[in-house]
Amino acid sequence: MVKLGIEKQEGKLSDQFAEKFRPKSKSGPVGQITELKDLVAGYAKQQTVDPLKTLGRYLGYGFAGSMVMGLGFFLLLLALLRGLQQFTVFNDPSQIDGGTFSWAPYFITAAAGTVLVVLFLWRLIVNLNKHHAASAHPA
Repeated sequence: MVKLGIEKQEGKLSDQFAEKFRPKSKSGPVGQITELKDLVAGYAKQQTVDPLKTLGRYLGYGFAGSMVMGLGFFLLLLALLRGLQQFTVFNDPSQIDGGTFSWAPYFITAAAGTVLVVLFLWRLIVNLNKHHAASAHPA
């Protein structure tokens, strides 16, 4: 019997605790309008602010990655230029100005850089067209 009394008392305590922290229901038209306003504001925040935060993070990492890749390609092209300048075909050590074909390493490096840019733009256009076609004709 004592045990039953304790259980009943514990049940009352948990009910009191739940009642104390249960959200108060807003009664009447003013309370319902206030609740509706809060729900609409929360929904608008969820649908606008949160995706913008995600978009900002996505764009930040994309920008940082593109800068690192751009620096890497620049250094590779610079290494190509310096490597080509070491060949005696392009750089005649007996002449002060480097010889007749001293312009060739610069031309070859510029051509390689142009090819890289064209390849990146081509892949970008292909992916944009593929994405546009997929969004225009949903399954």
